[in-house]
Amino acid sequence: MRQLNVLHYPRLDTVLMVEDAIRKASEYPTRTQLWRSLPKGVQYQTLQLILAYLQESNKIFVTKEGRIMWVLAEKPAAKKLLKEGVKYARG
Repeated sequence: MRQLNVLHYPRLDTVLMVEDAIRKASEYPTRTQLWRSLPKGVQYQTLQLILAYLQESNKIFVTKEGRIMWVLAEKPAAKKLLKEGVKYARG
């Protein structure tokens, strides 16, 4: 993960709140749209740190247009499909 000058680190409940907001979004939000949609106030720097963590851990993908997509497979069928896809891709 890249080195950031962080004033404070987010609490777990804040990280989970952001994850939930991304997963439940009806369309892929931008950073600003996501920030404004959060149910409780989060400093923008804290949101940036959470998004960096989620991207580094391969839970989200940020498009060229700046849209945030949740990509972590949570359903058993999706996990199986991803696992098999990797298996076949490796040959």
